[in-house]
Amino acid sequence: MSETLYIQTDKNVEVHRPHVYLQDVAQLACSDSKTLDRFRALPVLNMDPKKPGRYVITVTDIIEKIQKKDHTVDVTHVGEPTFIITYEAEKHEHKVFSYLKTALVCLITFFGTAFSIMTFNNDVDVGKLFDQIYVQFMGQQPSGFNILHLSYSVGIGLGVLFFFNHFGRKKITQDPTPMQVQMRLYEDDVDTTIIEEICRKEDQECGSR
Repeated sequence: MSETLYIQTDKNVEVHRPHVYLQDVAQLACSDSKTLDRFRALPVLNMDPKKPGRYVITVTDIIEKIQKKDHTVDVTHVGEPTFIITYEAEKHEHKVFSYLKTALVCLITFFGTAFSIMTFNNDVDVGKLFDQIYVQFMGQQPSGFNILHLSYSVGIGLGVLFFFNHFGRKKITQDPTPMQVQMRLYEDDVDTTIIEEICRKEDQECGSR
């Protein structure tokens, strides 16, 4: 009697080693402990240690590897049929550096929130707000272009750059850009609409008969 191997996969799995095994990307269950231990160490993917990033794997590929190792095993899959393996090299950051990053994020969040509240109370009059801040700290009216305008202009440019995640043809990170995400959502909506329209027409034709 053949054993049944149950596999559960999530949409995105993070690993820190280039050699990926089945136990790294899926939850396994089997009534036979020997069969379970045998497939835990099944190689799934070998990546270049120097190229962290995202890799797409299908459960069909995993099942083929299992069947090649033992064709008598029945595989039952639960979860995502296609999932992403995110490979990131293990980082050993110093605690002080980690605390400094946390403090920097807190400061940016604090001042960003304060700036948003002040601009809201001034009816989004950024120029007037800059004048008020300048007078409060410098004790005199600004004579023209100052450090507040410069930092705001540079910050807006950097914010847009990081938000859209690319500069020219070069991407800053491996994540898809917001435009790519929206285009993908649009394609999914179009496909769903086409399928629903065809099903609706077929139902109307069947009803008319």
